[in-house]
Amino acid sequence: MDLKILVATQKKYWIPADSVYFPLQVGAEGKPKLGYARDNIGENISKKNPNYCELTGLYWAWKNLDVEYIGLCHYRRYFASSVHSRDLDKKKKAILKKADYEKLLSTYDVILPTQRNYYIETVRSQYEHAHFKKDLDTVQNIIAETESSYLEAFQKVMGQRRLHLYNMFVMKKKDFDSYCKWLFGILEKAEKEIDTTTYSLYEARVYGFLAERLFNVWLTKQQMKTIEVPVVCLEPIDWPAKIANFLKRKFLHTENRT
Repeated sequence: MDLKILVATQKKYWIPADSVYFPLQVGAEGKPKLGYARDNIGENISKKNPNYCELTGLYWAWKNLDVEYIGLCHYRRYFASSVHSRDLDKKKKAILKKADYEKLLSTYDVILPTQRNYYIETVRSQYEHAHFKKDLDTVQNIIAETESSYLEAFQKVMGQRRLHLYNMFVMKKKDFDSYCKWLFGILEKAEKEIDTTTYSLYEARVYGFLAERLFNVWLTKQQMKTIEVPVVCLEPIDWPAKIANFLKRKFLHTENRT
């Protein structure tokens, strides 16, 4: 199977030895070379990385990579058979190999990360508390005006309490190409309406955040046969800090999310 899993990274990092993994330096424009493929070669939007995050890598793959199947992981996040161990070596051993992907893709159209459950939030309210409401509204208006066949799927996803995050996936390249054409068409229009000049470095990553939601919208409309796979994080997650930040956004700073 002609399959490549992009590993988006901005720094030198451990990469699984399996040949299926394709380390890609995202946001490479103007940065020192890491010895990996770079997203500023050929047709690219590498310079937009501060706003687009790993999407600059997706754009590069869409325009420059010729494969049958394609996927995306991150330098510290991978699809894995298990995520229960805290031992780094065990985490690394749990990362899926090419044969694992081939087995799954023989039955399913898309491999996805296990959904995040927001429990007390909908996808819409979580975004509005964590980011800027007006940006989500902008995207909704663009879909209503130019991609109206997706509006029902958009509203359905916004009302749910679960979401596939990280912009991670594995699928056929032809389906990926269709997704990218749809996604970047919407984001290009959004760029003309969203002013990020006063945003913090975190909030400036707006198009990466929006794409996480839009990917779920696209999937809902396609009705493809999907399977969820756990995601292992190679670095410790500071859950107390994450929970504290969530509570601050929800209860203390909602007035700033307009």
